Amino acid sequence: MRTAHRVTDVVDAETPLLAAGVPLMERASFALALAVASDLRARRGRVVGARIGVLVGGGNNGGDALIAAAHLARRGAAVEIVGVGRAMHEAGAARARAAGARFLDADQDAGELAGRLAGCAALLDGITGIGASSGLRGRALEVVTALRGAMASRPRGERPWVVAVDVPSGVGVDDGALPEGVLPADRTVTMGTAKPALLLPPAEVAAGEVTTVALGLDLTGASHAVVRLEAGDLAEEWAVPGPADHKYTRGVLGIAAGSDTYPGAAVLATSAAVRAGAGMVRYAGPDAAAAQVLTRHPEVVRGLGEADQVGRVQAWLLGSGVGAGDTERLAWLERTLTHAVERGIPVVADAGALAVLPERLPATVLLTPHAGELAGLLAARDPRAGWDRARVEALPVRALRRAVDLTGATVLLKGATTLVAGPSGPVHSQAEATPWLGTAGAGDVLAGLAGMVLASRAGDLTGAGADPELTARLGAVAASVHGRAARRAAGVEGAAGVEASRTRRAPAGGSVGGPITALDVAEALPSVIRDLLDGTLGG
Repeated sequence: MRTAHRVTDVVDAETPLLAAGVPLMERASFALALAVASDLRARRGRVVGARIGVLVGGGNNGGDALIAAAHLARRGAAVEIVGVGRAMHEAGAARARAAGARFLDADQDAGELAGRLAGCAALLDGITGIGASSGLRGRALEVVTALRGAMASRPRGERPWVVAVDVPSGVGVDDGALPEGVLPADRTVTMGTAKPALLLPPAEVAAGEVTTVALGLDLTGASHAVVRLEAGDLAEEWAVPGPADHKYTRGVLGIAAGSDTYPGAAVLATSAAVRAGAGMVRYAGPDAAAAQVLTRHPEVVRGLGEADQVGRVQAWLLGSGVGAGDTERLAWLERTLTHAVERGIPVVADAGALAVLPERLPATVLLTPHAGELAGLLAARDPRAGWDRARVEALPVRALRRAVDLTGATVLLKGATTLVAGPSGPVHSQAEATPWLGTAGAGDVLAGLAGMVLASRAGDLTGAGADPELTARLGAVAASVHGRAARRAAGVEGAAGVEASRTRRAPAGGSVGGPITALDVAEALPSVIRDLLDGTLGG
């Protein structure tokens, strides 16, 4: 499990160490220098003679960068420092100067500075840290904007390797915002613990590889702001049948998906639920869609009539493939959602069901919108806030939290990185998917998978002493398994392949994968789940 902590919690953990005289800056700067030196050796064979540019602001991050610059200069690097803040960490600057680092004229033309820095082997971004508000300003923004342009004009292999100190300067540290003017890093060396921006979209794309430097911070009393589940965490949450289990104890999922316009949604959702291990799927949908479902999966049981006539279920999936104009079907979904909530049955509310939500919902209802659907929900419930798709995509964590506050439900926001949050607990951030997953029907597969996961753990979700954060965690499990199945279907495997699929650059001996359909993802689920439970999945 990867975790991140809020700025206030990091500051609170640092304070007693600083008061006790623990040299946190010394530790941080030395680790930073080691990381840069290691990257340089890997990329060009040595540190001696390598030109390293250092962008420095006035805070402690600038101090870290300056002292790291001193270490690198002593190792033979040609270090050039540019101050872009109102002041500079005096002790750090003195050490860098004594070590032989060169300080460039910060007032010279930004284009000239950028051209010089773009020719360096490596760049350190120490402009702002966790104490700064989102966005660069003034001279820092001017220089970084020019530098981005200068770097973009060079062949990729001739651009400097960028290392950010703690976080890429200018990102929203706690909310993951990515304003204009941020210098994307190839590596971020973060101090003490990961910061939320390093695991949250859209800022995470600017972080590159993340290295965490242990500083001895005591964060045992601090709650996690962001959690990213890994393979071992998924296996712990996955319901594995025992000798006494049968189809009813393994989880019965009711699926009300598909329509005359979108019958395929029913096939995709039921395929995912069946292949992921549902004890039984009861399908309650239109005749035409039902015929396709039963042809493909004869083990699915047809449910007719109202919710109380369909038969016993442990969870419902409602709404996939139901359009806004299907008023009769929407009315049925609304009645079924009310029926489920009144009886404490967990629900995945997808697509059409998002249009018929009551004012308040329990946390055991999992909403699964994409950015456009979430924008519509927020605009309807919070019309003065100006939510639209672009704003949701720019501020996804804020949008997610606002939707949770307005509905009481657990919300899963689909995207390249999928976010899940409930009324309490951290934001879950899962980034296993490949861009090949951006294909029609992928959301229907995720909805069916999520419904199966909730049905398999229904007793834990609704029983006495139920964990109020479990729905969000199970939503994250479903999102992660969905992404991993997409990677397998596309032929993307291993850390190098995953990185290649996100950057569109093939690594040596790796592959960015190839096109897939949503049904390919559903069909990959059994092998992914098997490897997950065997402990051979990795990641």
